[in-house]
Amino acid sequence: MFRIPAFTYVLAASLAAAPHPASAEPLTSNLITDDIVSSVHKWLDTPVVRISVKAQNERYRNLSQADIDALDQQWRREGTAADQPLIAATLSSPLSNYLTQIQAASEGLFTEIFIVDAKGLNVGQSAITSDYWQGDEAKFTNTFGKSHNTVFIDKAERDDATKTWRAQLNLTLSDGGAPIGAATVEINLTELSRRNGS
Repeated sequence: MFRIPAFTYVLAASLAAAPHPASAEPLTSNLITDDIVSSVHKWLDTPVVRISVKAQNERYRNLSQADIDALDQQWRREGTAADQPLIAATLSSPLSNYLTQIQAASEGLFTEIFIVDAKGLNVGQSAITSDYWQGDEAKFTNTFGKSHNTVFIDKAERDDATKTWRAQLNLTLSDGGAPIGAATVEINLTELSRRNGS
């Protein structure tokens, strides 16, 4: 079973604590609370997550960095191609189906969810990501690369298309106290603030 220990938090930036208009950057640390983190851990604590990540860890155990780069390049090429075998296989997996259901059930709170293995390669996701390998990004190096219980909340960014603020909640996934992968949940801070009545 996944353990839900006392979390080690890493904040990407210190944000102003003053009240803010809807167009101003929200105070991420006030919105993404321990309760939010715990609720995310609960729906990550499922067999489909654990089995999927551990199976890919075993399948890709001997991949070299060159192999990883080749997979990432294939994913990027497929993003603009008619034939998308790697993307299709990932998006049709049981884990991706589960994450898509979680995102839909959030009713606009979660805008993107994806889970990576011990090398930072996508295992499942709710939508197509721009790349397949996340291993060189802060969402991975500041979670899986730190400890089995790290939570990294990235800096809020404004999505101009939807006029909403978003931030990524990133967590190490562990099994029996050992890290096996990481999860990223992009949260609509504007919607979360609305639900909180602020």
